[in-house]
Amino acid sequence: GLCFLPAGKFYQHAPTETSQATLASVSPVFAVMKFDKEGNTTYFEKKKTELYQELGLQARDLRFQHVMSIATRNNRIIMRMEFLKAVITPEFLLILDYRNLSLERWLLNELASQLAGEGQLVTYSLPFEFRAIEAILQYWISELQGRLNTLQPQILEILEDLVDPKLLSVDRSKLHILLQNGKSLSELETDVKVFKETILEILDEEEVIEELCLSKWTDPQVFEESTSGIDHAEEMELLLENYYRQAEDLLNEARELRVLIDDSESIIFINLDSHRNVMMRLNLQLTMGTFSVSLFGLIGVAFGMNLESSLEEDPRIFWLVTGIMFLGSGLIWRRLLSFLGRHLEPPLPPHVPAVLKKSQPTAGRVEIKTSIKGETFGLSRGTLTNQ
Repeated sequence: GLCFLPAGKFYQHAPTETSQATLASVSPVFAVMKFDKEGNTTYFEKKKTELYQELGLQARDLRFQHVMSIATRNNRIIMRMEFLKAVITPEFLLILDYRNLSLERWLLNELASQLAGEGQLVTYSLPFEFRAIEAILQYWISELQGRLNTLQPQILEILEDLVDPKLLSVDRSKLHILLQNGKSLSELETDVKVFKETILEILDEEEVIEELCLSKWTDPQVFEESTSGIDHAEEMELLLENYYRQAEDLLNEARELRVLIDDSESIIFINLDSHRNVMMRLNLQLTMGTFSVSLFGLIGVAFGMNLESSLEEDPRIFWLVTGIMFLGSGLIWRRLLSFLGRHLEPPLPPHVPAVLKKSQPTAGRVEIKTSIKGETFGLSRGTLTNQ
């Protein structure tokens, strides 16, 4: 919805009326969706210079980068939620550059009804800016929750396949998908942290919370209600704290998923190391067998030389030498395998006398705590999988 300057033309200063008119003619144009207190919607396009003059704002106030912030100026609330750009007044809400697929669906189906009075945190009526702020915060926290709900089942399904101890190798395609999902999860954690920190900065400043209550300073009736019974600053603080807690819960879920990925990676490495050790041991056993056969094969080599002796004349000597070779090779191989088993098998724990067992109850408690910790981790992982 923006009209950019033609290539090669730059406007730095406009001291005359002619240059001002030229600047206005090439100023960016905002596609604006306007909502009033009753939820009525209107669409229009307006130049940036005209819009900020009508709203009583400065040009820099409408420079929306992909950042997140909530600020007030001249009894206006300016909210930046990355691609969601909004200006709130006591009478209406403006959504700038609304042409976004997911954003348009929310604007057309949900926002108008929320601004008309639905979705309030309390039963009695609050000013319009409360409903507008709550609707935008609810939309953004829903977007973040939706991203997590999309990533979580995909990550859990891949981890369930990768941690199978029966697998002798790891599917590289699944590892690639897990890497992409892990990157998306890191981006989600960053977005949730920025959202939470943005709200926290406002909660730490009481003056900013007061400034967010626009109707309190423009409507005498609202000001009287705020001073007599309903403290609108406290209601605004409660509203922000509610979404701050939701962001905190969402961040904890993302962190749990991150911990599960890290733990699963450790399990995958342990499984691969276990299979690698089995293959190495098998290779060592075959090497020992080859050595045993080669050792007693020297007898066959000696008889295979082109030298004559009296032994080859005896018909029974062939079977005797062959039997000695096979028997000797088998015995040597068994001895080497027993030697390998003694040095590779873990040693048995030393015997502890009964007297010492009774005098050391702390060790039992440590073992119980260790087992409980393992069971707790299993339960937490099972709970996350069910979720």
